[in-house]
Amino acid sequence: MRQYQSPIKQAMSLARVFCHLHGYLQPISNAQIPLVSVLTRTQNNVKHWQHTAPQPTSCRLQLQEECLELSYGGLVMHFDYVWLRDHCRSASCYNSKTNQRNLDTANVELNIHPTNYRVDDENLFLTWPDGHVTRYNLSWLAQNSYEGQKQSAMQPRIVWNSDIYTSAKVPFANWDKFMTCDEELKNFLSNFLLYGIAFVEGVPSTVEATETVTRRVSLIRETMYGKMWNFTSDFSRGDTAYTKLALDRHTDTTYFQEPCGIQVFHCLRHEGTGGRTLLVDGFYSAGQVLKKTPEHFELLARVPIKHEYIEKVSKHQNHMIGIGPVLNVYPWNNEIYMIRYNNYDRAVINTVPHDIVKRWYVAHRELTTELRKPENELWVKLKPGKVLFIDNWRVMHGRESFTGLRQLCGCYLTRDDVLNTARSLGLQA
Repeated sequence: MRQYQSPIKQAMSLARVFCHLHGYLQPISNAQIPLVSVLTRTQNNVKHWQHTAPQPTSCRLQLQEECLELSYGGLVMHFDYVWLRDHCRSASCYNSKTNQRNLDTANVELNIHPTNYRVDDENLFLTWPDGHVTRYNLSWLAQNSYEGQKQSAMQPRIVWNSDIYTSAKVPFANWDKFMTCDEELKNFLSNFLLYGIAFVEGVPSTVEATETVTRRVSLIRETMYGKMWNFTSDFSRGDTAYTKLALDRHTDTTYFQEPCGIQVFHCLRHEGTGGRTLLVDGFYSAGQVLKKTPEHFELLARVPIKHEYIEKVSKHQNHMIGIGPVLNVYPWNNEIYMIRYNNYDRAVINTVPHDIVKRWYVAHRELTTELRKPENELWVKLKPGKVLFIDNWRVMHGRESFTGLRQLCGCYLTRDDVLNTARSLGLQA
């Protein structure tokens, strides 16, 4: 055992061992890529990052006055001592059966420092002033460090334009197999997480069957539109969607404080022409803005604006307001996780000072230009039996104008439960 006294006042010794890093990030191909990689690389040099097999890597440890510095697997990490005490996974501090913390964080001394430490090939051991010993697996520290999170994506994804998606030849799920086989559900969710859209074919052309296939994935989110909605162009609600007019690309429920995460569409019948569905990957376009004009991306991610829905039709009286930036990113890795884009429902801009508003319009115009480029548009014809799932936090949808009777049904799904289903099947989400 290696020991030291008075870590604040004395120089700290270095411990050198050979360690195995589980989960060290290595580039493997340009086929699949988390958005954080897209945001920092050109489209022709994309990389996909994933966990690889353990590799022998030198480990260096230094206890500094304010934190522990760990060099491991090519990653230099810093851990505050109170963080190290708070995250102890011993039986007295953490319940491994419930995966919940037992330790009362409020009782941890904020200026705590360990009195002893030692390392072996896989673990770091820290002894605290009260004699309690914390053991950390070095791989766990690397995976859960700020520096490790900064280099990884919360959700791997493939951003796309029309050519990229078409060339990928993403398979559709089959209704019969989808309803009975977990592997088919897993493959469907894997494609959905990667691309933000996925299809199930062979579904009976009824509202009931559509509800059944959606419940296989997640809970249905009830909103002011109900659970399952079934409508034609009868203008029964105060929304342009209930007409035969064309709809520009947009995300739904931007006027919610938490916009609906997933949207489901099933065209039960169409006796007429037109009505193709437009799909655009908003993350791809946002990535192009970041690559070309980073200051515009930053402005769209920082400035909150309002979206509003006012409905006064028949028995429906609603007034909804949602507030947030157009682009939402995780601050530690600049990974975009949600886009609010709906020019129909954008409210009066009264949350932006006059010396910024013009620059906001310029940034918004650049994003709009990217979203409207023809090469970024994927057009699909919805037909009976083909159910479309859309990540409403990422992929925008629209439609052509149409003629004749067109009956559509669908619903919104709770995002947390979709991701829960994916994780329970072993997917990163």
